[in-house]
Amino acid sequence: MKLLRFWFDPVSPYAYLGFERLPEVLAGLSYCVEYRPVLFAGLLQHWGQKGPAEIEPKRAWTFRHVEWLARHHGIALHTPLQHPFNPLPLLRLALACAEAGAAPNRRVVEAVLRHVWCGAGADANDPARLEALMQDLAPCRDAQSQQVKDELRSAGQQALQRGVFGVPTIELEGRLFWGLDSLEMVAACLRGEPWFGTGWDAAGAPRAGVRRAG
Repeated sequence: MKLLRFWFDPVSPYAYLGFERLPEVLAGLSYCVEYRPVLFAGLLQHWGQKGPAEIEPKRAWTFRHVEWLARHHGIALHTPLQHPFNPLPLLRLALACAEAGAAPNRRVVEAVLRHVWCGAGADANDPARLEALMQDLAPCRDAQSQQVKDELRSAGQQALQRGVFGVPTIELEGRLFWGLDSLEMVAACLRGEPWFGTGWDAAGAPRAGVRRAG
C-alpha cells in the first residue's frame, strides 16, 4: 500500500474538488492518504507568486472553471460569501482534531472543506458557523493553542522543503503532483507506468532559457 500525502488549504476550490474526486480516480488502487493542512498564502509568499484571486481576470476564470468542473463531475459547490478569506481558523481546527504531530482524518477534512464549499454561499468565517463546526468535530485539542499554531507553521516549512508550491499537491514517494488535473497522473504512477522510471526525471530536468529581468 502506497502512502499519499495530500497538502491542502480550504481556501482553494481546487483542493476541495481534488479531495472529492480522489476516491473515484484512484478506485481499485492500493493506497492510503495522509491529509496535511498548509497555509496557501505562505507558499505563495515564499515562491513570490500572487494568488489567483489577486489577478482579476484569473479570479473570474478560476470561479467559472471550478463551477463548470463541479457541475461536470456532479460535485456540490457554492462559492463562499467572501473569497479569498482567512483560512487560519479552519486549518488550525483541522489540526486540533488530531493528536499532536498526527494528521486529521478524512472525516475532519471533509467537514472543513464542505463547510467552505457546500455552505450555500455563506461566510466561511461566520462565528456562528465556525462554532457549529467546532461542536460537530469536537477537537481533542485547543485550536488556538500555541502548540497547534506551531504545528501549522512547521507544516508550511515542511511543505516548502519538499518543493510544494500550490494546493492541492499530492506527494507520492518523493514526487509532487500539483492540482486537480494531476489526479489521473497520480493513478498512473500508482499503477506503475514505466514512464515514471525514466521519463519523470528527464522531463523535469533544468533547461537553458531566457530569464525575465528583475
